[in-house]
Amino acid sequence: MAKSDKSVYVCNACGARHSKWVGQCADCGGWNTLEESRAIEIRGGQRSPGYSGQVSEVYALEDIPAGHEARVVSGLAELDRVLGGGIVVGSVTMIGGDPGIGKSTLLLQMLAAISQQVSTLYVTGEESLQQVRLRATRLGLDQVPMKLVTETHVERILDLLQQTRPQVLVIDSIQTVYTDALSSAPGSVSQLRESTAMLVRYAKQSGTSLFIVGHVTKEGALAGPRVLEHMVDTVLYFEGDASSQYRMLRAVKNRFGAVNELGVFAMLEGGLKVVSNPSAIFLSRHQQPIPGSTILVTREGSRPLLVEVQALVDESHLANPRRVTLGLEQNRLAMLLAVLHRHAHVTTFDQDVFVNVVGGMRVTETGADLAVLSAVLSSMRNRSLQHGLVLFGEVGLAGEVRPVQGGADRLKEAAKHGFSRAIVPAANAGKQTRVEGLEVLAVQRLGEALELIW
Repeated sequence: MAKSDKSVYVCNACGARHSKWVGQCADCGGWNTLEESRAIEIRGGQRSPGYSGQVSEVYALEDIPAGHEARVVSGLAELDRVLGGGIVVGSVTMIGGDPGIGKSTLLLQMLAAISQQVSTLYVTGEESLQQVRLRATRLGLDQVPMKLVTETHVERILDLLQQTRPQVLVIDSIQTVYTDALSSAPGSVSQLRESTAMLVRYAKQSGTSLFIVGHVTKEGALAGPRVLEHMVDTVLYFEGDASSQYRMLRAVKNRFGAVNELGVFAMLEGGLKVVSNPSAIFLSRHQQPIPGSTILVTREGSRPLLVEVQALVDESHLANPRRVTLGLEQNRLAMLLAVLHRHAHVTTFDQDVFVNVVGGMRVTETGADLAVLSAVLSSMRNRSLQHGLVLFGEVGLAGEVRPVQGGADRLKEAAKHGFSRAIVPAANAGKQTRVEGLEVLAVQRLGEALELIW
Protein backbone atom coordinates (compact mmCIF):
# COMPACT_ATOMS: atom_id res chain seq x y z
CA MET A 1 0.00 0.00 0.00
CA ALA A 2 1.25 3.43 -0.88
CA LYS A 3 0.53 6.03 1.75
CA SER A 4 0.08 9.50 0.34
CA ASP A 5 1.80 12.40 2.09
CA LYS A 6 -0.89 14.75 0.91
CA SER A 7 -3.60 16.11 3.15
CA VAL A 8 -7.26 16.39 2.35
CA TYR A 9 -9.60 19.01 3.74
CA VAL A 10 -12.93 17.76 5.04
CA CYS A 11 -15.93 20.00 5.61
CA ASN A 12 -17.07 19.66 9.22
CA ALA A 13 -20.63 20.59 8.22
CA CYS A 14 -21.38 18.23 5.31
CA GLY A 15 -18.33 15.91 5.14
CA ALA A 16 -17.27 16.92 1.60
CA ARG A 17 -13.59 16.34 0.76
CA HIS A 18 -11.40 18.94 -0.98
CA SER A 19 -7.84 18.70 -2.24
CA LYS A 20 -6.91 22.15 -0.93
CA TRP A 21 -8.18 24.61 1.64
CA VAL A 22 -10.74 27.16 0.48
CA GLY A 23 -12.75 29.64 2.43
CA GLN A 24 -16.16 28.31 1.38
CA CYS A 25 -17.23 24.69 0.94
CA ALA A 26 -18.40 24.14 -2.63
CA ASP A 27 -20.98 21.52 -1.59
CA CYS A 28 -22.85 23.09 1.33
CA GLY A 29 -21.72 26.72 1.08
CA GLY A 30 -20.42 26.89 4.64
CA TRP A 31 -17.66 29.38 5.41
CA ASN A 32 -14.45 28.36 7.24
CA THR A 33 -15.65 24.78 7.69
CA LEU A 34 -12.72 22.90 6.09
CA GLU A 35 -10.37 21.00 8.39
CA GLU A 36 -7.18 19.17 7.50
CA SER A 37 -7.20 15.39 7.64
CA ARG A 38 -4.95 12.52 6.58
CA ALA A 39 -5.27 11.13 3.07
CA ILE A 40 -4.50 7.45 2.47
CA GLU A 41 -4.26 6.46 -1.16
CA ILE A 42 -5.08 2.85 -2.10
CA ARG A 43 -3.85 1.85 -5.54
CA GLY A 44 -5.42 -0.81 -7.70
CA GLY A 45 -4.82 -4.39 -6.55
CA GLN A 46 -3.67 -3.33 -3.07
CA ARG A 47 -5.37 -4.06 0.22
CA SER A 48 -6.61 -1.46 2.67
CA PRO A 49 -4.57 -0.81 5.82
CA GLY A 50 -4.90 -3.41 8.54
CA TYR A 51 -6.20 -6.12 6.17
CA SER A 52 -4.78 -9.51 7.21
CA GLY A 53 -6.45 -11.73 4.61
CA GLN A 54 -8.75 -13.40 7.16
CA VAL A 55 -12.47 -13.43 6.50
CA SER A 56 -14.79 -12.76 9.44
CA GLU A 57 -17.09 -15.59 10.49
CA VAL A 58 -20.84 -15.11 10.15
CA TYR A 59 -23.05 -16.17 13.09
CA ALA A 60 -26.76 -16.78 13.38
CA LEU A 61 -28.52 -14.54 15.87
CA GLU A 62 -29.81 -17.43 18.01
CA ASP A 63 -26.29 -18.90 18.25
CA ILE A 64 -24.83 -15.77 19.86
CA PRO A 65 -24.86 -16.07 23.69
CA ALA A 66 -26.91 -13.38 25.40
CA GLY A 67 -24.38 -11.97 27.83
CA HIS A 68 -25.03 -9.43 30.57
CA GLU A 69 -22.87 -6.33 30.62
CA ALA A 70 -20.74 -5.99 33.73
CA ARG A 71 -21.22 -2.72 35.59
CA VAL A 72 -19.37 -0.81 38.28
CA VAL A 73 -21.39 1.30 40.73
CA SER A 74 -20.13 4.88 40.49
CA GLY A 75 -21.03 5.85 44.05
CA LEU A 76 -23.36 8.64 42.83
CA ALA A 77 -26.93 7.38 42.65
CA GLU A 78 -28.09 9.97 40.13
CA LEU A 79 -25.16 9.23 37.80
CA ASP A 80 -25.90 5.51 38.00
CA ARG A 81 -29.54 6.22 37.11
CA VAL A 82 -28.58 8.20 34.00
CA LEU A 83 -26.03 5.58 32.90
CA GLY A 84 -28.63 2.82 33.22
CA GLY A 85 -27.45 1.18 36.44
CA GLY A 86 -23.73 1.88 36.65
CA ILE A 87 -20.55 2.15 34.57
CA VAL A 88 -20.41 -0.54 31.88
CA VAL A 89 -17.00 -2.19 31.53
CA GLY A 90 -15.40 -1.16 28.24
CA SER A 91 -17.91 1.58 27.51
CA VAL A 92 -17.09 5.07 26.22
CA THR A 93 -19.05 7.95 27.74
CA MET A 94 -18.89 11.59 26.72
CA ILE A 95 -19.99 14.31 29.12
CA GLY A 96 -20.64 17.73 27.61
CA GLY A 97 -21.66 21.06 28.99
CA ASP A 98 -20.79 24.72 29.26
CA PRO A 99 -17.45 25.66 30.84
CA GLY A 100 -17.68 25.83 34.63
CA ILE A 101 -20.92 23.85 34.85
CA GLY A 102 -19.32 21.11 37.01
CA LYS A 103 -18.15 18.37 34.62
CA SER A 104 -14.69 18.02 36.16
CA THR A 105 -16.11 18.13 39.67
CA LEU A 106 -18.56 15.35 38.89
CA LEU A 107 -15.91 13.06 37.39
CA LEU A 108 -13.46 13.78 40.20
CA GLN A 109 -16.07 12.80 42.78
CA MET A 110 -16.91 9.68 40.76
CA LEU A 111 -13.28 8.56 40.61
CA ALA A 112 -12.86 9.24 44.32
CA ALA A 113 -15.89 7.04 45.09
CA ILE A 114 -14.72 4.05 43.03
CA SER A 115 -10.95 4.28 43.58
CA GLN A 116 -11.25 1.92 46.55
CA GLN A 117 -12.56 -0.94 44.38
CA VAL A 118 -11.06 -0.39 40.90
CA SER A 119 -7.92 1.23 39.49
CA THR A 120 -8.51 4.71 38.05
CA LEU A 121 -6.58 7.35 36.14
CA TYR A 122 -7.44 11.03 35.65
CA VAL A 123 -5.75 12.59 32.62
CA THR A 124 -6.00 16.37 32.70
CA GLY A 125 -4.99 18.59 29.83
CA GLU A 126 -6.52 21.88 30.95
CA GLU A 127 -5.30 22.09 34.55
CA SER A 128 -2.08 21.39 36.36
CA LEU A 129 -1.82 18.69 39.01
CA GLN A 130 -1.69 21.38 41.70
CA GLN A 131 -5.00 22.82 40.51
CA VAL A 132 -6.62 19.39 40.60
CA ARG A 133 -5.22 18.84 44.09
CA LEU A 134 -6.69 22.15 45.27
CA ARG A 135 -10.12 21.16 43.97
CA ALA A 136 -9.84 17.74 45.61
CA THR A 137 -8.89 19.39 48.90
CA ARG A 138 -11.90 21.71 48.67
CA LEU A 139 -14.12 18.70 48.06
CA GLY A 140 -12.54 16.72 50.90
CA LEU A 141 -11.03 14.12 48.54
CA ASP A 142 -7.31 14.75 49.07
CA GLN A 143 -6.77 11.41 50.90
CA VAL A 144 -8.29 9.25 48.15
CA PRO A 145 -5.91 6.77 46.39
CA MET A 146 -6.44 8.21 42.92
CA LYS A 147 -3.81 8.57 40.19
CA LEU A 148 -3.47 11.67 38.02
CA VAL A 149 -1.31 12.75 35.12
CA THR A 150 -1.02 15.87 32.97
CA GLU A 151 -0.72 14.96 29.30
CA THR A 152 -2.20 16.09 25.97
CA HIS A 153 -0.27 13.93 23.48
CA VAL A 154 -2.52 10.96 22.63
CA GLU A 155 0.35 8.62 21.69
CA ARG A 156 2.04 9.22 25.04
CA ILE A 157 -1.29 8.72 26.80
CA LEU A 158 -1.71 5.34 25.12
CA ASP A 159 1.84 4.31 26.12
CA LEU A 160 1.06 5.31 29.69
CA LEU A 161 -2.16 3.28 29.63
CA GLN A 162 -0.28 0.20 28.49
CA GLN A 163 1.84 0.50 31.65
CA THR A 164 -0.78 1.41 34.25
CA ARG A 165 -3.81 -0.53 32.88
CA PRO A 166 -6.56 1.51 34.62
CA GLN A 167 -10.08 0.14 34.73
CA VAL A 168 -11.71 3.60 34.63
CA LEU A 169 -10.11 6.41 32.65
CA VAL A 170 -11.08 10.10 32.44
CA ILE A 171 -9.83 12.44 29.68
CA ASP A 172 -10.39 16.09 30.64
CA SER A 173 -10.84 17.40 28.05
CA ILE A 174 -10.79 16.02 24.52
CA GLN A 175 -10.32 19.54 23.09
CA THR A 176 -6.76 19.61 24.45
CA VAL A 177 -5.65 16.20 23.13
CA TYR A 178 -3.76 15.99 19.83
CA THR A 179 -1.90 13.47 17.67
CA ASP A 180 1.28 13.93 15.64
CA ALA A 181 -0.38 12.27 12.66
CA LEU A 182 -2.09 15.58 11.88
CA SER A 183 -0.61 19.05 11.66
CA SER A 184 -3.80 20.88 12.59
CA ALA A 185 -4.17 22.59 15.96
CA PRO A 186 -5.62 20.79 19.02
CA GLY A 187 -9.38 21.23 19.20
CA SER A 188 -9.91 21.14 15.45
CA VAL A 189 -12.45 18.69 14.05
CA SER A 190 -9.81 16.44 12.51
CA GLN A 191 -7.81 16.28 15.77
CA LEU A 192 -10.95 15.57 17.78
CA ARG A 193 -12.04 12.77 15.46
CA GLU A 194 -8.62 11.09 15.19
CA SER A 195 -7.72 11.36 18.90
CA THR A 196 -11.11 10.06 20.00
CA ALA A 197 -10.92 7.14 17.56
CA MET A 198 -7.56 6.07 19.02
CA LEU A 199 -8.83 6.27 22.60
CA VAL A 200 -12.07 4.44 21.77
CA ARG A 201 -10.11 1.68 20.06
CA TYR A 202 -7.97 1.20 23.16
CA ALA A 203 -11.02 1.19 25.48
CA LYS A 204 -12.78 -1.51 23.43
CA GLN A 205 -9.69 -3.70 23.20
CA SER A 206 -8.65 -3.42 26.86
CA GLY A 207 -12.07 -3.26 28.54
CA THR A 208 -11.33 0.13 30.11
CA SER A 209 -14.32 2.33 30.93
CA LEU A 210 -13.54 5.66 29.28
CA PHE A 211 -15.04 9.05 30.17
CA ILE A 212 -14.38 11.94 27.79
CA VAL A 213 -15.12 15.56 28.67
CA GLY A 214 -16.28 17.71 25.76
CA HIS A 215 -17.14 21.39 25.80
CA VAL A 216 -20.22 22.78 24.09
CA THR A 217 -19.57 25.13 21.19
CA LYS A 218 -21.25 28.49 20.62
CA GLU A 219 -23.77 26.75 18.35
CA GLY A 220 -24.73 24.39 21.19
CA ALA A 221 -23.16 21.28 19.65
CA LEU A 222 -20.92 18.96 21.64
CA ALA A 223 -17.23 19.26 20.66
CA GLY A 224 -18.18 20.37 17.17
CA PRO A 225 -21.19 19.74 14.91
CA ARG A 226 -22.11 16.18 15.92
CA VAL A 227 -18.55 15.01 15.27
CA LEU A 228 -18.00 12.65 18.19
CA GLU A 229 -21.48 11.64 19.31
CA HIS A 230 -21.69 8.69 16.90
CA MET A 231 -18.29 7.35 18.02
CA VAL A 232 -19.13 6.86 21.71
CA ASP A 233 -21.62 4.63 23.54
CA THR A 234 -23.20 7.22 25.81
CA VAL A 235 -23.62 10.99 25.52
CA LEU A 236 -24.50 12.97 28.64
CA TYR A 237 -25.26 16.67 28.80
CA PHE A 238 -24.66 18.61 32.01
CA GLU A 239 -27.22 21.42 32.13
CA GLY A 240 -27.99 24.17 34.57
CA ASP A 241 -28.32 27.88 35.10
CA ALA A 242 -25.23 29.66 36.41
CA SER A 243 -27.42 31.58 38.87
CA SER A 244 -28.96 28.38 40.27
CA GLN A 245 -27.33 25.76 42.45
CA TYR A 246 -29.08 22.87 40.73
CA ARG A 247 -27.52 20.91 37.86
CA MET A 248 -29.25 18.37 35.62
CA LEU A 249 -27.47 15.49 33.91
CA ARG A 250 -29.39 14.27 30.88
CA ALA A 251 -28.67 11.24 28.67
CA VAL A 252 -29.30 11.93 24.98
CA LYS A 253 -27.71 8.69 23.77
CA ASN A 254 -27.16 5.46 25.69
CA ARG A 255 -26.49 2.04 24.23
CA PHE A 256 -26.79 0.44 27.67
CA GLY A 257 -29.86 2.18 29.09
CA ALA A 258 -32.78 4.51 28.50
CA VAL A 259 -32.31 7.85 26.77
CA ASN A 260 -33.67 11.13 28.17
CA GLU A 261 -32.96 9.85 31.67
CA LEU A 262 -32.44 12.72 34.09
CA GLY A 263 -30.23 13.06 37.15
CA VAL A 264 -30.41 16.08 39.48
CA PHE A 265 -27.51 17.43 41.54
CA ALA A 266 -27.05 20.42 43.82
CA MET A 267 -23.80 22.38 43.53
CA LEU A 268 -22.70 23.21 47.07
CA GLU A 269 -19.43 24.33 48.63
CA GLY A 270 -18.47 20.71 49.23
CA GLY A 271 -19.15 19.65 45.63
CA LEU A 272 -22.10 18.07 43.86
CA LYS A 273 -24.71 16.48 46.09
CA VAL A 274 -27.35 14.06 44.89
CA VAL A 275 -30.95 15.35 44.97
CA SER A 276 -33.06 12.33 45.87
CA ASN A 277 -36.43 14.13 45.58
CA PRO A 278 -36.15 16.53 42.61
CA SER A 279 -39.89 17.22 42.47
CA ALA A 280 -39.60 19.29 45.65
CA ILE A 281 -37.22 21.81 44.05
CA PHE A 282 -39.49 22.46 41.05
CA LEU A 283 -42.59 23.26 43.13
CA SER A 284 -43.05 26.75 44.58
CA ARG A 285 -45.74 25.65 47.07
CA HIS A 286 -47.58 28.97 47.34
CA GLN A 287 -49.37 29.61 50.60
CA GLN A 288 -52.57 30.13 48.62
CA PRO A 289 -53.52 29.36 45.00
CA ILE A 290 -52.58 32.09 42.54
CA PRO A 291 -53.85 32.73 38.99
CA GLY A 292 -51.72 31.47 36.11
CA SER A 293 -50.07 28.60 38.02
CA THR A 294 -50.63 24.89 37.43
CA ILE A 295 -48.84 21.74 38.51
CA LEU A 296 -47.71 19.35 35.78
CA VAL A 297 -46.64 15.73 36.26
CA THR A 298 -44.01 15.27 33.57
CA ARG A 299 -41.75 12.31 32.85
CA GLU A 300 -38.01 12.34 32.22
CA GLY A 301 -36.83 8.91 31.14
CA SER A 302 -38.21 6.53 33.75
CA ARG A 303 -38.68 9.20 36.44
CA PRO A 304 -41.93 11.16 36.98
CA LEU A 305 -41.43 14.75 38.12
CA LEU A 306 -43.76 17.43 39.42
CA VAL A 307 -43.06 20.88 38.00
CA GLU A 308 -44.91 24.17 38.18
CA VAL A 309 -45.99 25.81 34.93
CA GLN A 310 -46.69 29.54 35.15
CA ALA A 311 -48.37 31.71 32.53
CA LEU A 312 -48.86 35.45 32.25
CA VAL A 313 -51.36 36.84 29.75
CA ASP A 314 -51.41 40.59 29.31
CA GLU A 315 -52.86 43.06 26.82
CA SER A 316 -50.57 43.60 23.86
CA HIS A 317 -49.83 46.98 22.30
CA LEU A 318 -47.87 45.48 19.41
CA ALA A 319 -49.00 44.56 15.92
CA ASN A 320 -47.75 41.02 16.52
CA PRO A 321 -48.39 39.86 20.11
CA ARG A 322 -45.46 38.15 21.78
CA ARG A 323 -45.31 34.41 22.48
CA VAL A 324 -42.45 33.78 24.90
CA THR A 325 -41.62 30.42 26.49
CA LEU A 326 -38.91 29.37 28.96
CA GLY A 327 -38.48 25.62 29.30
CA LEU A 328 -41.06 24.83 26.59
CA GLU A 329 -41.17 24.87 22.80
CA GLN A 330 -42.38 28.21 21.47
CA ASN A 331 -43.98 26.82 18.30
CA ARG A 332 -46.05 24.39 20.34
CA LEU A 333 -47.42 27.26 22.44
CA ALA A 334 -48.62 29.00 19.28
CA MET A 335 -50.34 25.80 18.17
CA LEU A 336 -52.02 25.31 21.55
CA LEU A 337 -53.35 28.87 21.53
CA ALA A 338 -54.92 28.17 18.14
CA VAL A 339 -56.55 25.01 19.55
CA LEU A 340 -57.81 27.04 22.53
CA HIS A 341 -59.41 29.53 20.16
CA ARG A 342 -61.02 26.93 17.90
CA HIS A 343 -62.36 24.47 20.48
CA ALA A 344 -62.80 26.64 23.60
CA HIS A 345 -63.64 29.96 21.89
CA VAL A 346 -60.94 31.80 23.83
CA THR A 347 -59.08 34.39 21.76
CA THR A 348 -55.54 35.60 22.48
CA PHE A 349 -54.80 37.47 19.24
CA ASP A 350 -54.56 40.75 21.15
CA GLN A 351 -52.72 39.36 24.19
CA ASP A 352 -49.04 38.77 25.01
CA VAL A 353 -48.56 35.24 26.37
CA PHE A 354 -45.57 34.32 28.54
CA VAL A 355 -45.10 30.74 29.79
CA ASN A 356 -42.37 29.61 32.16
CA VAL A 357 -41.39 26.30 33.80
CA VAL A 358 -40.26 27.05 37.36
CA GLY A 359 -36.78 26.03 38.45
CA GLY A 360 -35.07 26.08 35.06
CA MET A 361 -36.55 22.74 34.07
CA ARG A 362 -36.86 22.00 30.34
CA VAL A 363 -39.98 20.04 29.35
CA THR A 364 -39.88 18.49 25.88
CA GLU A 365 -42.78 16.04 26.03
CA THR A 366 -46.30 16.68 24.76
CA GLY A 367 -47.87 15.75 28.10
CA ALA A 368 -47.53 19.39 29.19
CA ASP A 369 -50.22 20.63 26.78
CA LEU A 370 -53.15 20.45 29.18
CA ALA A 371 -51.22 22.18 31.97
CA VAL A 372 -50.06 24.98 29.66
CA LEU A 373 -53.57 25.74 28.42
CA SER A 374 -54.93 25.66 31.97
CA ALA A 375 -52.30 28.14 33.14
CA VAL A 376 -52.98 30.46 30.19
CA LEU A 377 -56.73 30.44 30.79
CA SER A 378 -56.23 30.91 34.53
CA SER A 379 -54.13 34.00 33.92
CA MET A 380 -56.61 35.42 31.39
CA ARG A 381 -59.56 35.08 33.77
CA ASN A 382 -57.49 35.98 36.83
CA ARG A 383 -58.86 32.92 38.61
CA SER A 384 -56.71 30.40 40.42
CA LEU A 385 -57.08 26.68 39.96
CA GLN A 386 -58.36 24.37 42.67
CA HIS A 387 -55.98 23.55 45.47
CA GLY A 388 -54.27 20.14 45.21
CA LEU A 389 -54.92 19.73 41.47
CA VAL A 390 -52.42 18.25 39.00
CA LEU A 391 -52.76 17.82 35.24
CA PHE A 392 -51.11 16.07 32.33
CA GLY A 393 -52.17 15.14 28.82
CA GLU A 394 -51.51 15.88 25.17
CA VAL A 395 -53.97 18.11 23.32
CA GLY A 396 -54.50 17.38 19.63
CA LEU A 397 -55.49 19.76 16.87
CA ALA A 398 -59.03 18.35 16.90
CA GLY A 399 -59.42 19.29 20.57
CA GLU A 400 -59.04 15.74 21.88
CA VAL A 401 -56.98 14.94 24.98
CA ARG A 402 -54.58 12.16 24.07
CA PRO A 403 -52.89 9.72 26.49
CA VAL A 404 -49.24 9.92 27.48
CA GLN A 405 -46.71 7.36 28.61
CA GLY A 406 -46.39 6.31 32.24
CA GLY A 407 -49.76 7.48 33.55
CA ALA A 408 -49.73 5.22 36.62
CA ASP A 409 -46.25 6.38 37.71
CA ARG A 410 -47.27 10.02 37.33
CA LEU A 411 -50.32 9.57 39.52
CA LYS A 412 -48.31 7.79 42.22
CA GLU A 413 -45.82 10.66 42.24
CA ALA A 414 -48.64 13.19 42.60
CA ALA A 415 -50.21 11.27 45.49
CA LYS A 416 -46.83 10.99 47.22
CA HIS A 417 -46.57 14.80 47.34
CA GLY A 418 -50.04 15.27 48.81
CA PHE A 419 -52.15 16.15 45.77
CA SER A 420 -55.79 15.08 45.93
CA ARG A 421 -57.18 15.56 42.38
CA ALA A 422 -55.83 14.82 38.94
CA ILE A 423 -57.25 15.61 35.50
CA VAL A 424 -55.84 13.09 33.04
CA PRO A 425 -56.67 11.63 29.60
CA ALA A 426 -59.36 8.95 29.66
CA ALA A 427 -56.92 6.35 28.34
CA ASN A 428 -54.65 6.96 31.35
CA ALA A 429 -57.45 6.53 33.92
CA GLY A 430 -57.93 2.78 33.98
CA LYS A 431 -58.40 0.55 37.02
CA GLN A 432 -54.67 -0.09 37.25
CA THR A 433 -54.02 3.64 37.76
CA ARG A 434 -56.18 4.03 40.88
CA VAL A 435 -54.18 5.53 43.72
CA GLU A 436 -55.39 5.78 47.31
CA GLY A 437 -56.14 9.35 48.33
CA LEU A 438 -56.14 10.69 44.77
CA GLU A 439 -59.32 11.46 42.82
CA VAL A 440 -58.70 10.81 39.12
CA LEU A 441 -60.91 12.72 36.66
CA ALA A 442 -60.81 11.38 33.10
CA VAL A 443 -61.43 13.65 30.11
CA GLN A 444 -61.58 13.05 26.38
CA ARG A 445 -61.98 16.61 25.04
CA LEU A 446 -60.42 19.93 25.90
CA GLY A 447 -63.84 21.41 26.76
CA GLU A 448 -64.44 18.70 29.35
CA ALA A 449 -61.11 19.40 30.99
CA LEU A 450 -61.77 23.15 31.22
CA GLU A 451 -65.20 22.56 32.76
CA LEU A 452 -63.70 20.32 35.44
CA ILE A 453 -60.94 22.83 36.18
CA TRP A 454 -63.37 25.66 36.91
